[in-house]
Amino acid sequence: MTFHLVAWLVAQSPDGRVLLARRSGVSYGEGLWGLPGGHVEPREMLAQAAARETAEEVGLTVDPGELQPIGVSRYVDGGTEGADFFFRTAQWDGEAHPRSECSEVGWFAPDQLPHDTLPWLPGLLTRLLAGEWYSETLDHEALPTL
Repeated sequence: MTFHLVAWLVAQSPDGRVLLARRSGVSYGEGLWGLPGGHVEPREMLAQAAARETAEEVGLTVDPGELQPIGVSRYVDGGTEGADFFFRTAQWDGEAHPRSECSEVGWFAPDQLPHDTLPWLPGLLTRLLAGEWYSETLDHEALPTL
């Protein structure tokens, strides 16, 4: 079974909106809106991966040391197993714009995400922002939050 470590960033504006990017040229979630983020490279710290992926995908520069860890989600999906690590920030340099692996960016209220968002993101984002830090899914069926 393949195992992935993935780091995601919730960039949140002063009015509470979160930054999403429409995924493009990727093997997972093509054409859907999602958070900036991606696979953690060997010997890379989780917050460093979230910062690197954010710069690569949407052009924002964030300080890994300033990122707040807000949750983890374990998943099993067919032959892939992994853990998603989520960080939040309200501080960055630059203007968000599509760079790599995305075709557009937008700021959305967490309770008003686009209909074509990664299917697991709306519920998980709501729980993360409410302070629930842990969840698991098994083949797309949500398990109870522990």
